[in-house]
Amino acid sequence: MAEHIVSSYDTDLENLRRSIAEMGGVAEKMMTDATEALVRRDTVLAQAVIAADKRLDTLQREIEERSVLLIARRQPLAIDLRETISGIRVSGDLERIGDLSKNIAKRVVAISDQAQPQKIVLGVQHMSDLVQEQLKDVLDAYASRDVAAAHEVWERDSAIDALYNSLFRELLTYMMEDPRNISFCTHLLFCAKNVERIGDHTTNVAETIEYLVTGETPAGERPKNDASNYATVTPGA
Repeated sequence: MAEHIVSSYDTDLENLRRSIAEMGGVAEKMMTDATEALVRRDTVLAQAVIAADKRLDTLQREIEERSVLLIARRQPLAIDLRETISGIRVSGDLERIGDLSKNIAKRVVAISDQAQPQKIVLGVQHMSDLVQEQLKDVLDAYASRDVAAAHEVWERDSAIDALYNSLFRELLTYMMEDPRNISFCTHLLFCAKNVERIGDHTTNVAETIEYLVTGETPAGERPKNDASNYATVTPGA
């Protein structure tokens, strides 16, 4: 009977890991596709990103429900309890990454008929490429329980903030030079902010990995380099 319980519990944990891996794959694709839709002005791809968010929401709910039942039935201790709690945390961050990617896709639809300064769009794309790399690296670190790799992602967050600050100033310059750029550049500011927030969520996952493996969170202040007043604005859905 004891062996059966252990085997069943291992299966529960493996199913939890599999669902988180699926969430990670969906979140990565949503962000990649949202960025591509922005660069290509592809409203069909943007609508696909918006539709994909439902799958991510469903997976998160399933993970939360499964985790609560696992805790109630198995009463896990130590590392097993941390893994269950970490699964809930990571799924929450991935769900938010999906929401932020969906927000970018919605902006793509909104500006599809507006003239776009391609140089600025490429600036957002470059920032998104870096954050996508962070997301991939932190998901790999979660799968392999690699604290060192997770901490590296954690430390890279300030570089994303610095890039956002630079892009923020450049977009403001475009708006001041020609009022006709205000609408488009405002949408791009929201896109850039969404990308920066996705970077924050990858940092959250990195902290969760350290908690999962060591039982502790990173010491010291999280590295931040976001000096823009605009950074305090939370983009709407």
